Amino acid sequence: MNIAGLTGSIGMGKSATAAMFRALGIAVHDSDAAVHAIYNGAGAGAIEALFPGVTEGGRVNRASLALRVLGNPAALRRLEEAVHPLVAADKDAFLSKRRANGDRLAVLDIPLLFETGGIGSVDFVIVVSAPESVQKARVLARPGMTAERFAAILSHQLPDVQKRAGAHFIIETGFGLEAASMQAAAFIKSVCGIAGG
Repeated sequence: MNIAGLTGSIGMGKSATAAMFRALGIAVHDSDAAVHAIYNGAGAGAIEALFPGVTEGGRVNRASLALRVLGNPAALRRLEEAVHPLVAADKDAFLSKRRANGDRLAVLDIPLLFETGGIGSVDFVIVVSAPESVQKARVLARPGMTAERFAAILSHQLPDVQKRAGAHFIIETGFGLEAASMQAAAFIKSVCGIAGG
C-alpha cells in the first residue's frame, strides 16, 4: 500500500483537498480530527495537567489553549509531546485497517508534515498550495482570526516555497475546486493506475 502525506500551510485548501480524495474513494486519516477527538476525550486530563484552566467540562477549550501556546515555543513543545504519541497511535490503527482492507493508497492529512519530520513515514508528499493573496484572504475571513494570529501561525510553519520544493506532487487550489479535484484524480491515477482508489 502506498502512503501519501497531504500537507500545506494554513489557508491553502488542504481540508477541501482531503475531502476530494475521500470523494474519489481514497481513505484519509485527518490528524486534526484525531487531535480534536483527543482534546474531547482521553487526552483532556493530561493537557489540563500541563496547562491548568484550559478545559471545560472535561474537554479542551482550543481557544484558551491557543492563548497559552502560540508564541511560546516551550509550551508548544510540551503540548506536542503529550499529544503526538496519541495521534500516532490513531494513525497506525488507521493504516492497519487500510492494509487489511487491501487499499492501494491511503492519505495522511498532516498539516505540519515537514515541520514534525513526518516525511520519512510516507511514500509521497502532496503539497496543497495557492497564491499568497488567496491564502491571506481565506484565513482572515475565518471567525476570530486576526492578522497577528495569522502571522503567529505562519511563524511555526515552513514557508510554502520550501514545502513546494519538497513535494512529489503539488495540488494548486487557487483555480477552483474542480481544477483541484482533477489534480487529485491525476495523482491517484499516477500512483494506482486507475482514476479512483
